[in-house]
Amino acid sequence: MTGLQIRGLTLELGARATPKVILRGIDIDVPAGSITGLAGESGSGKTMTGLAVMGLQPAGSRLGGSIALDGPRGRVENLLHLKPRAMNALRGRDVAMIFQDPTASLHPMITIERQLTDGMKHHLRITGREAKERAIALLERVKVPDPATALKKYPHQFSGGQLQRIAIAIALSSEPSVLIADEPTTALDVTVQAGILRLLRELCDGLDLAILLVTHDLGVMSALADTVTVMRFGEVVEQGDRYQVIREPRSDYTRSLIDALPRVPTPDIPGLSGTDTH
Repeated sequence: MTGLQIRGLTLELGARATPKVILRGIDIDVPAGSITGLAGESGSGKTMTGLAVMGLQPAGSRLGGSIALDGPRGRVENLLHLKPRAMNALRGRDVAMIFQDPTASLHPMITIERQLTDGMKHHLRITGREAKERAIALLERVKVPDPATALKKYPHQFSGGQLQRIAIAIALSSEPSVLIADEPTTALDVTVQAGILRLLRELCDGLDLAILLVTHDLGVMSALADTVTVMRFGEVVEQGDRYQVIREPRSDYTRSLIDALPRVPTPDIPGLSGTDTH
């Protein structure tokens, strides 16, 4: 079953007479139980694609095309046709997003427990006690040490890698079927990156998640994604199995991105060593 299906997605900003075209007819499939990589340099439109799925595009944007979603409450044929209230109910419950900088996505003045449980109580209609039990289980799943104590703390009391794990737990708290990960390891050092990427792989396989991994780093993509979509100037220039795209790219642009990578072999994520100790 397809978790997310994007067809002909367009996005324009500015005056209709002289629009700034951001996305030019994007087609992407993000199946359940797999990681779909979305790669490209800054300004390619990859992050805007993820924001459009979440309904978080800039104010005044004009969207076209369709975004279909198979969520826990059934299939939505086109997210772009939803009223704001319906999109608010779906966001977090059916599709969730983790961002590049966890320090910016977590509230510095609110405990981890409240940030984890508020969404669960709202979307899942469960009691505070049930939400707390689920929060502890989630922190255990994403490998945050001593979850019961962690719930009482504030974001500034954790390392960057642990904060990103907490952000992932929050994104998963209401049991979405689709997870959008926007540059989730860019702000982390290499050792911590490996742990976060391995965690995403484990969650994808264990929860049958459909993950859209947005990154400029084809090295990360080659280690983690099942399929890869490459974007440039708001258009898809190449799509395919990760081995085909990385080893036999058809696009000159993709080839240039690969040629710019350091010549160090990147092992598959399940075999990576290293833990979040920083």
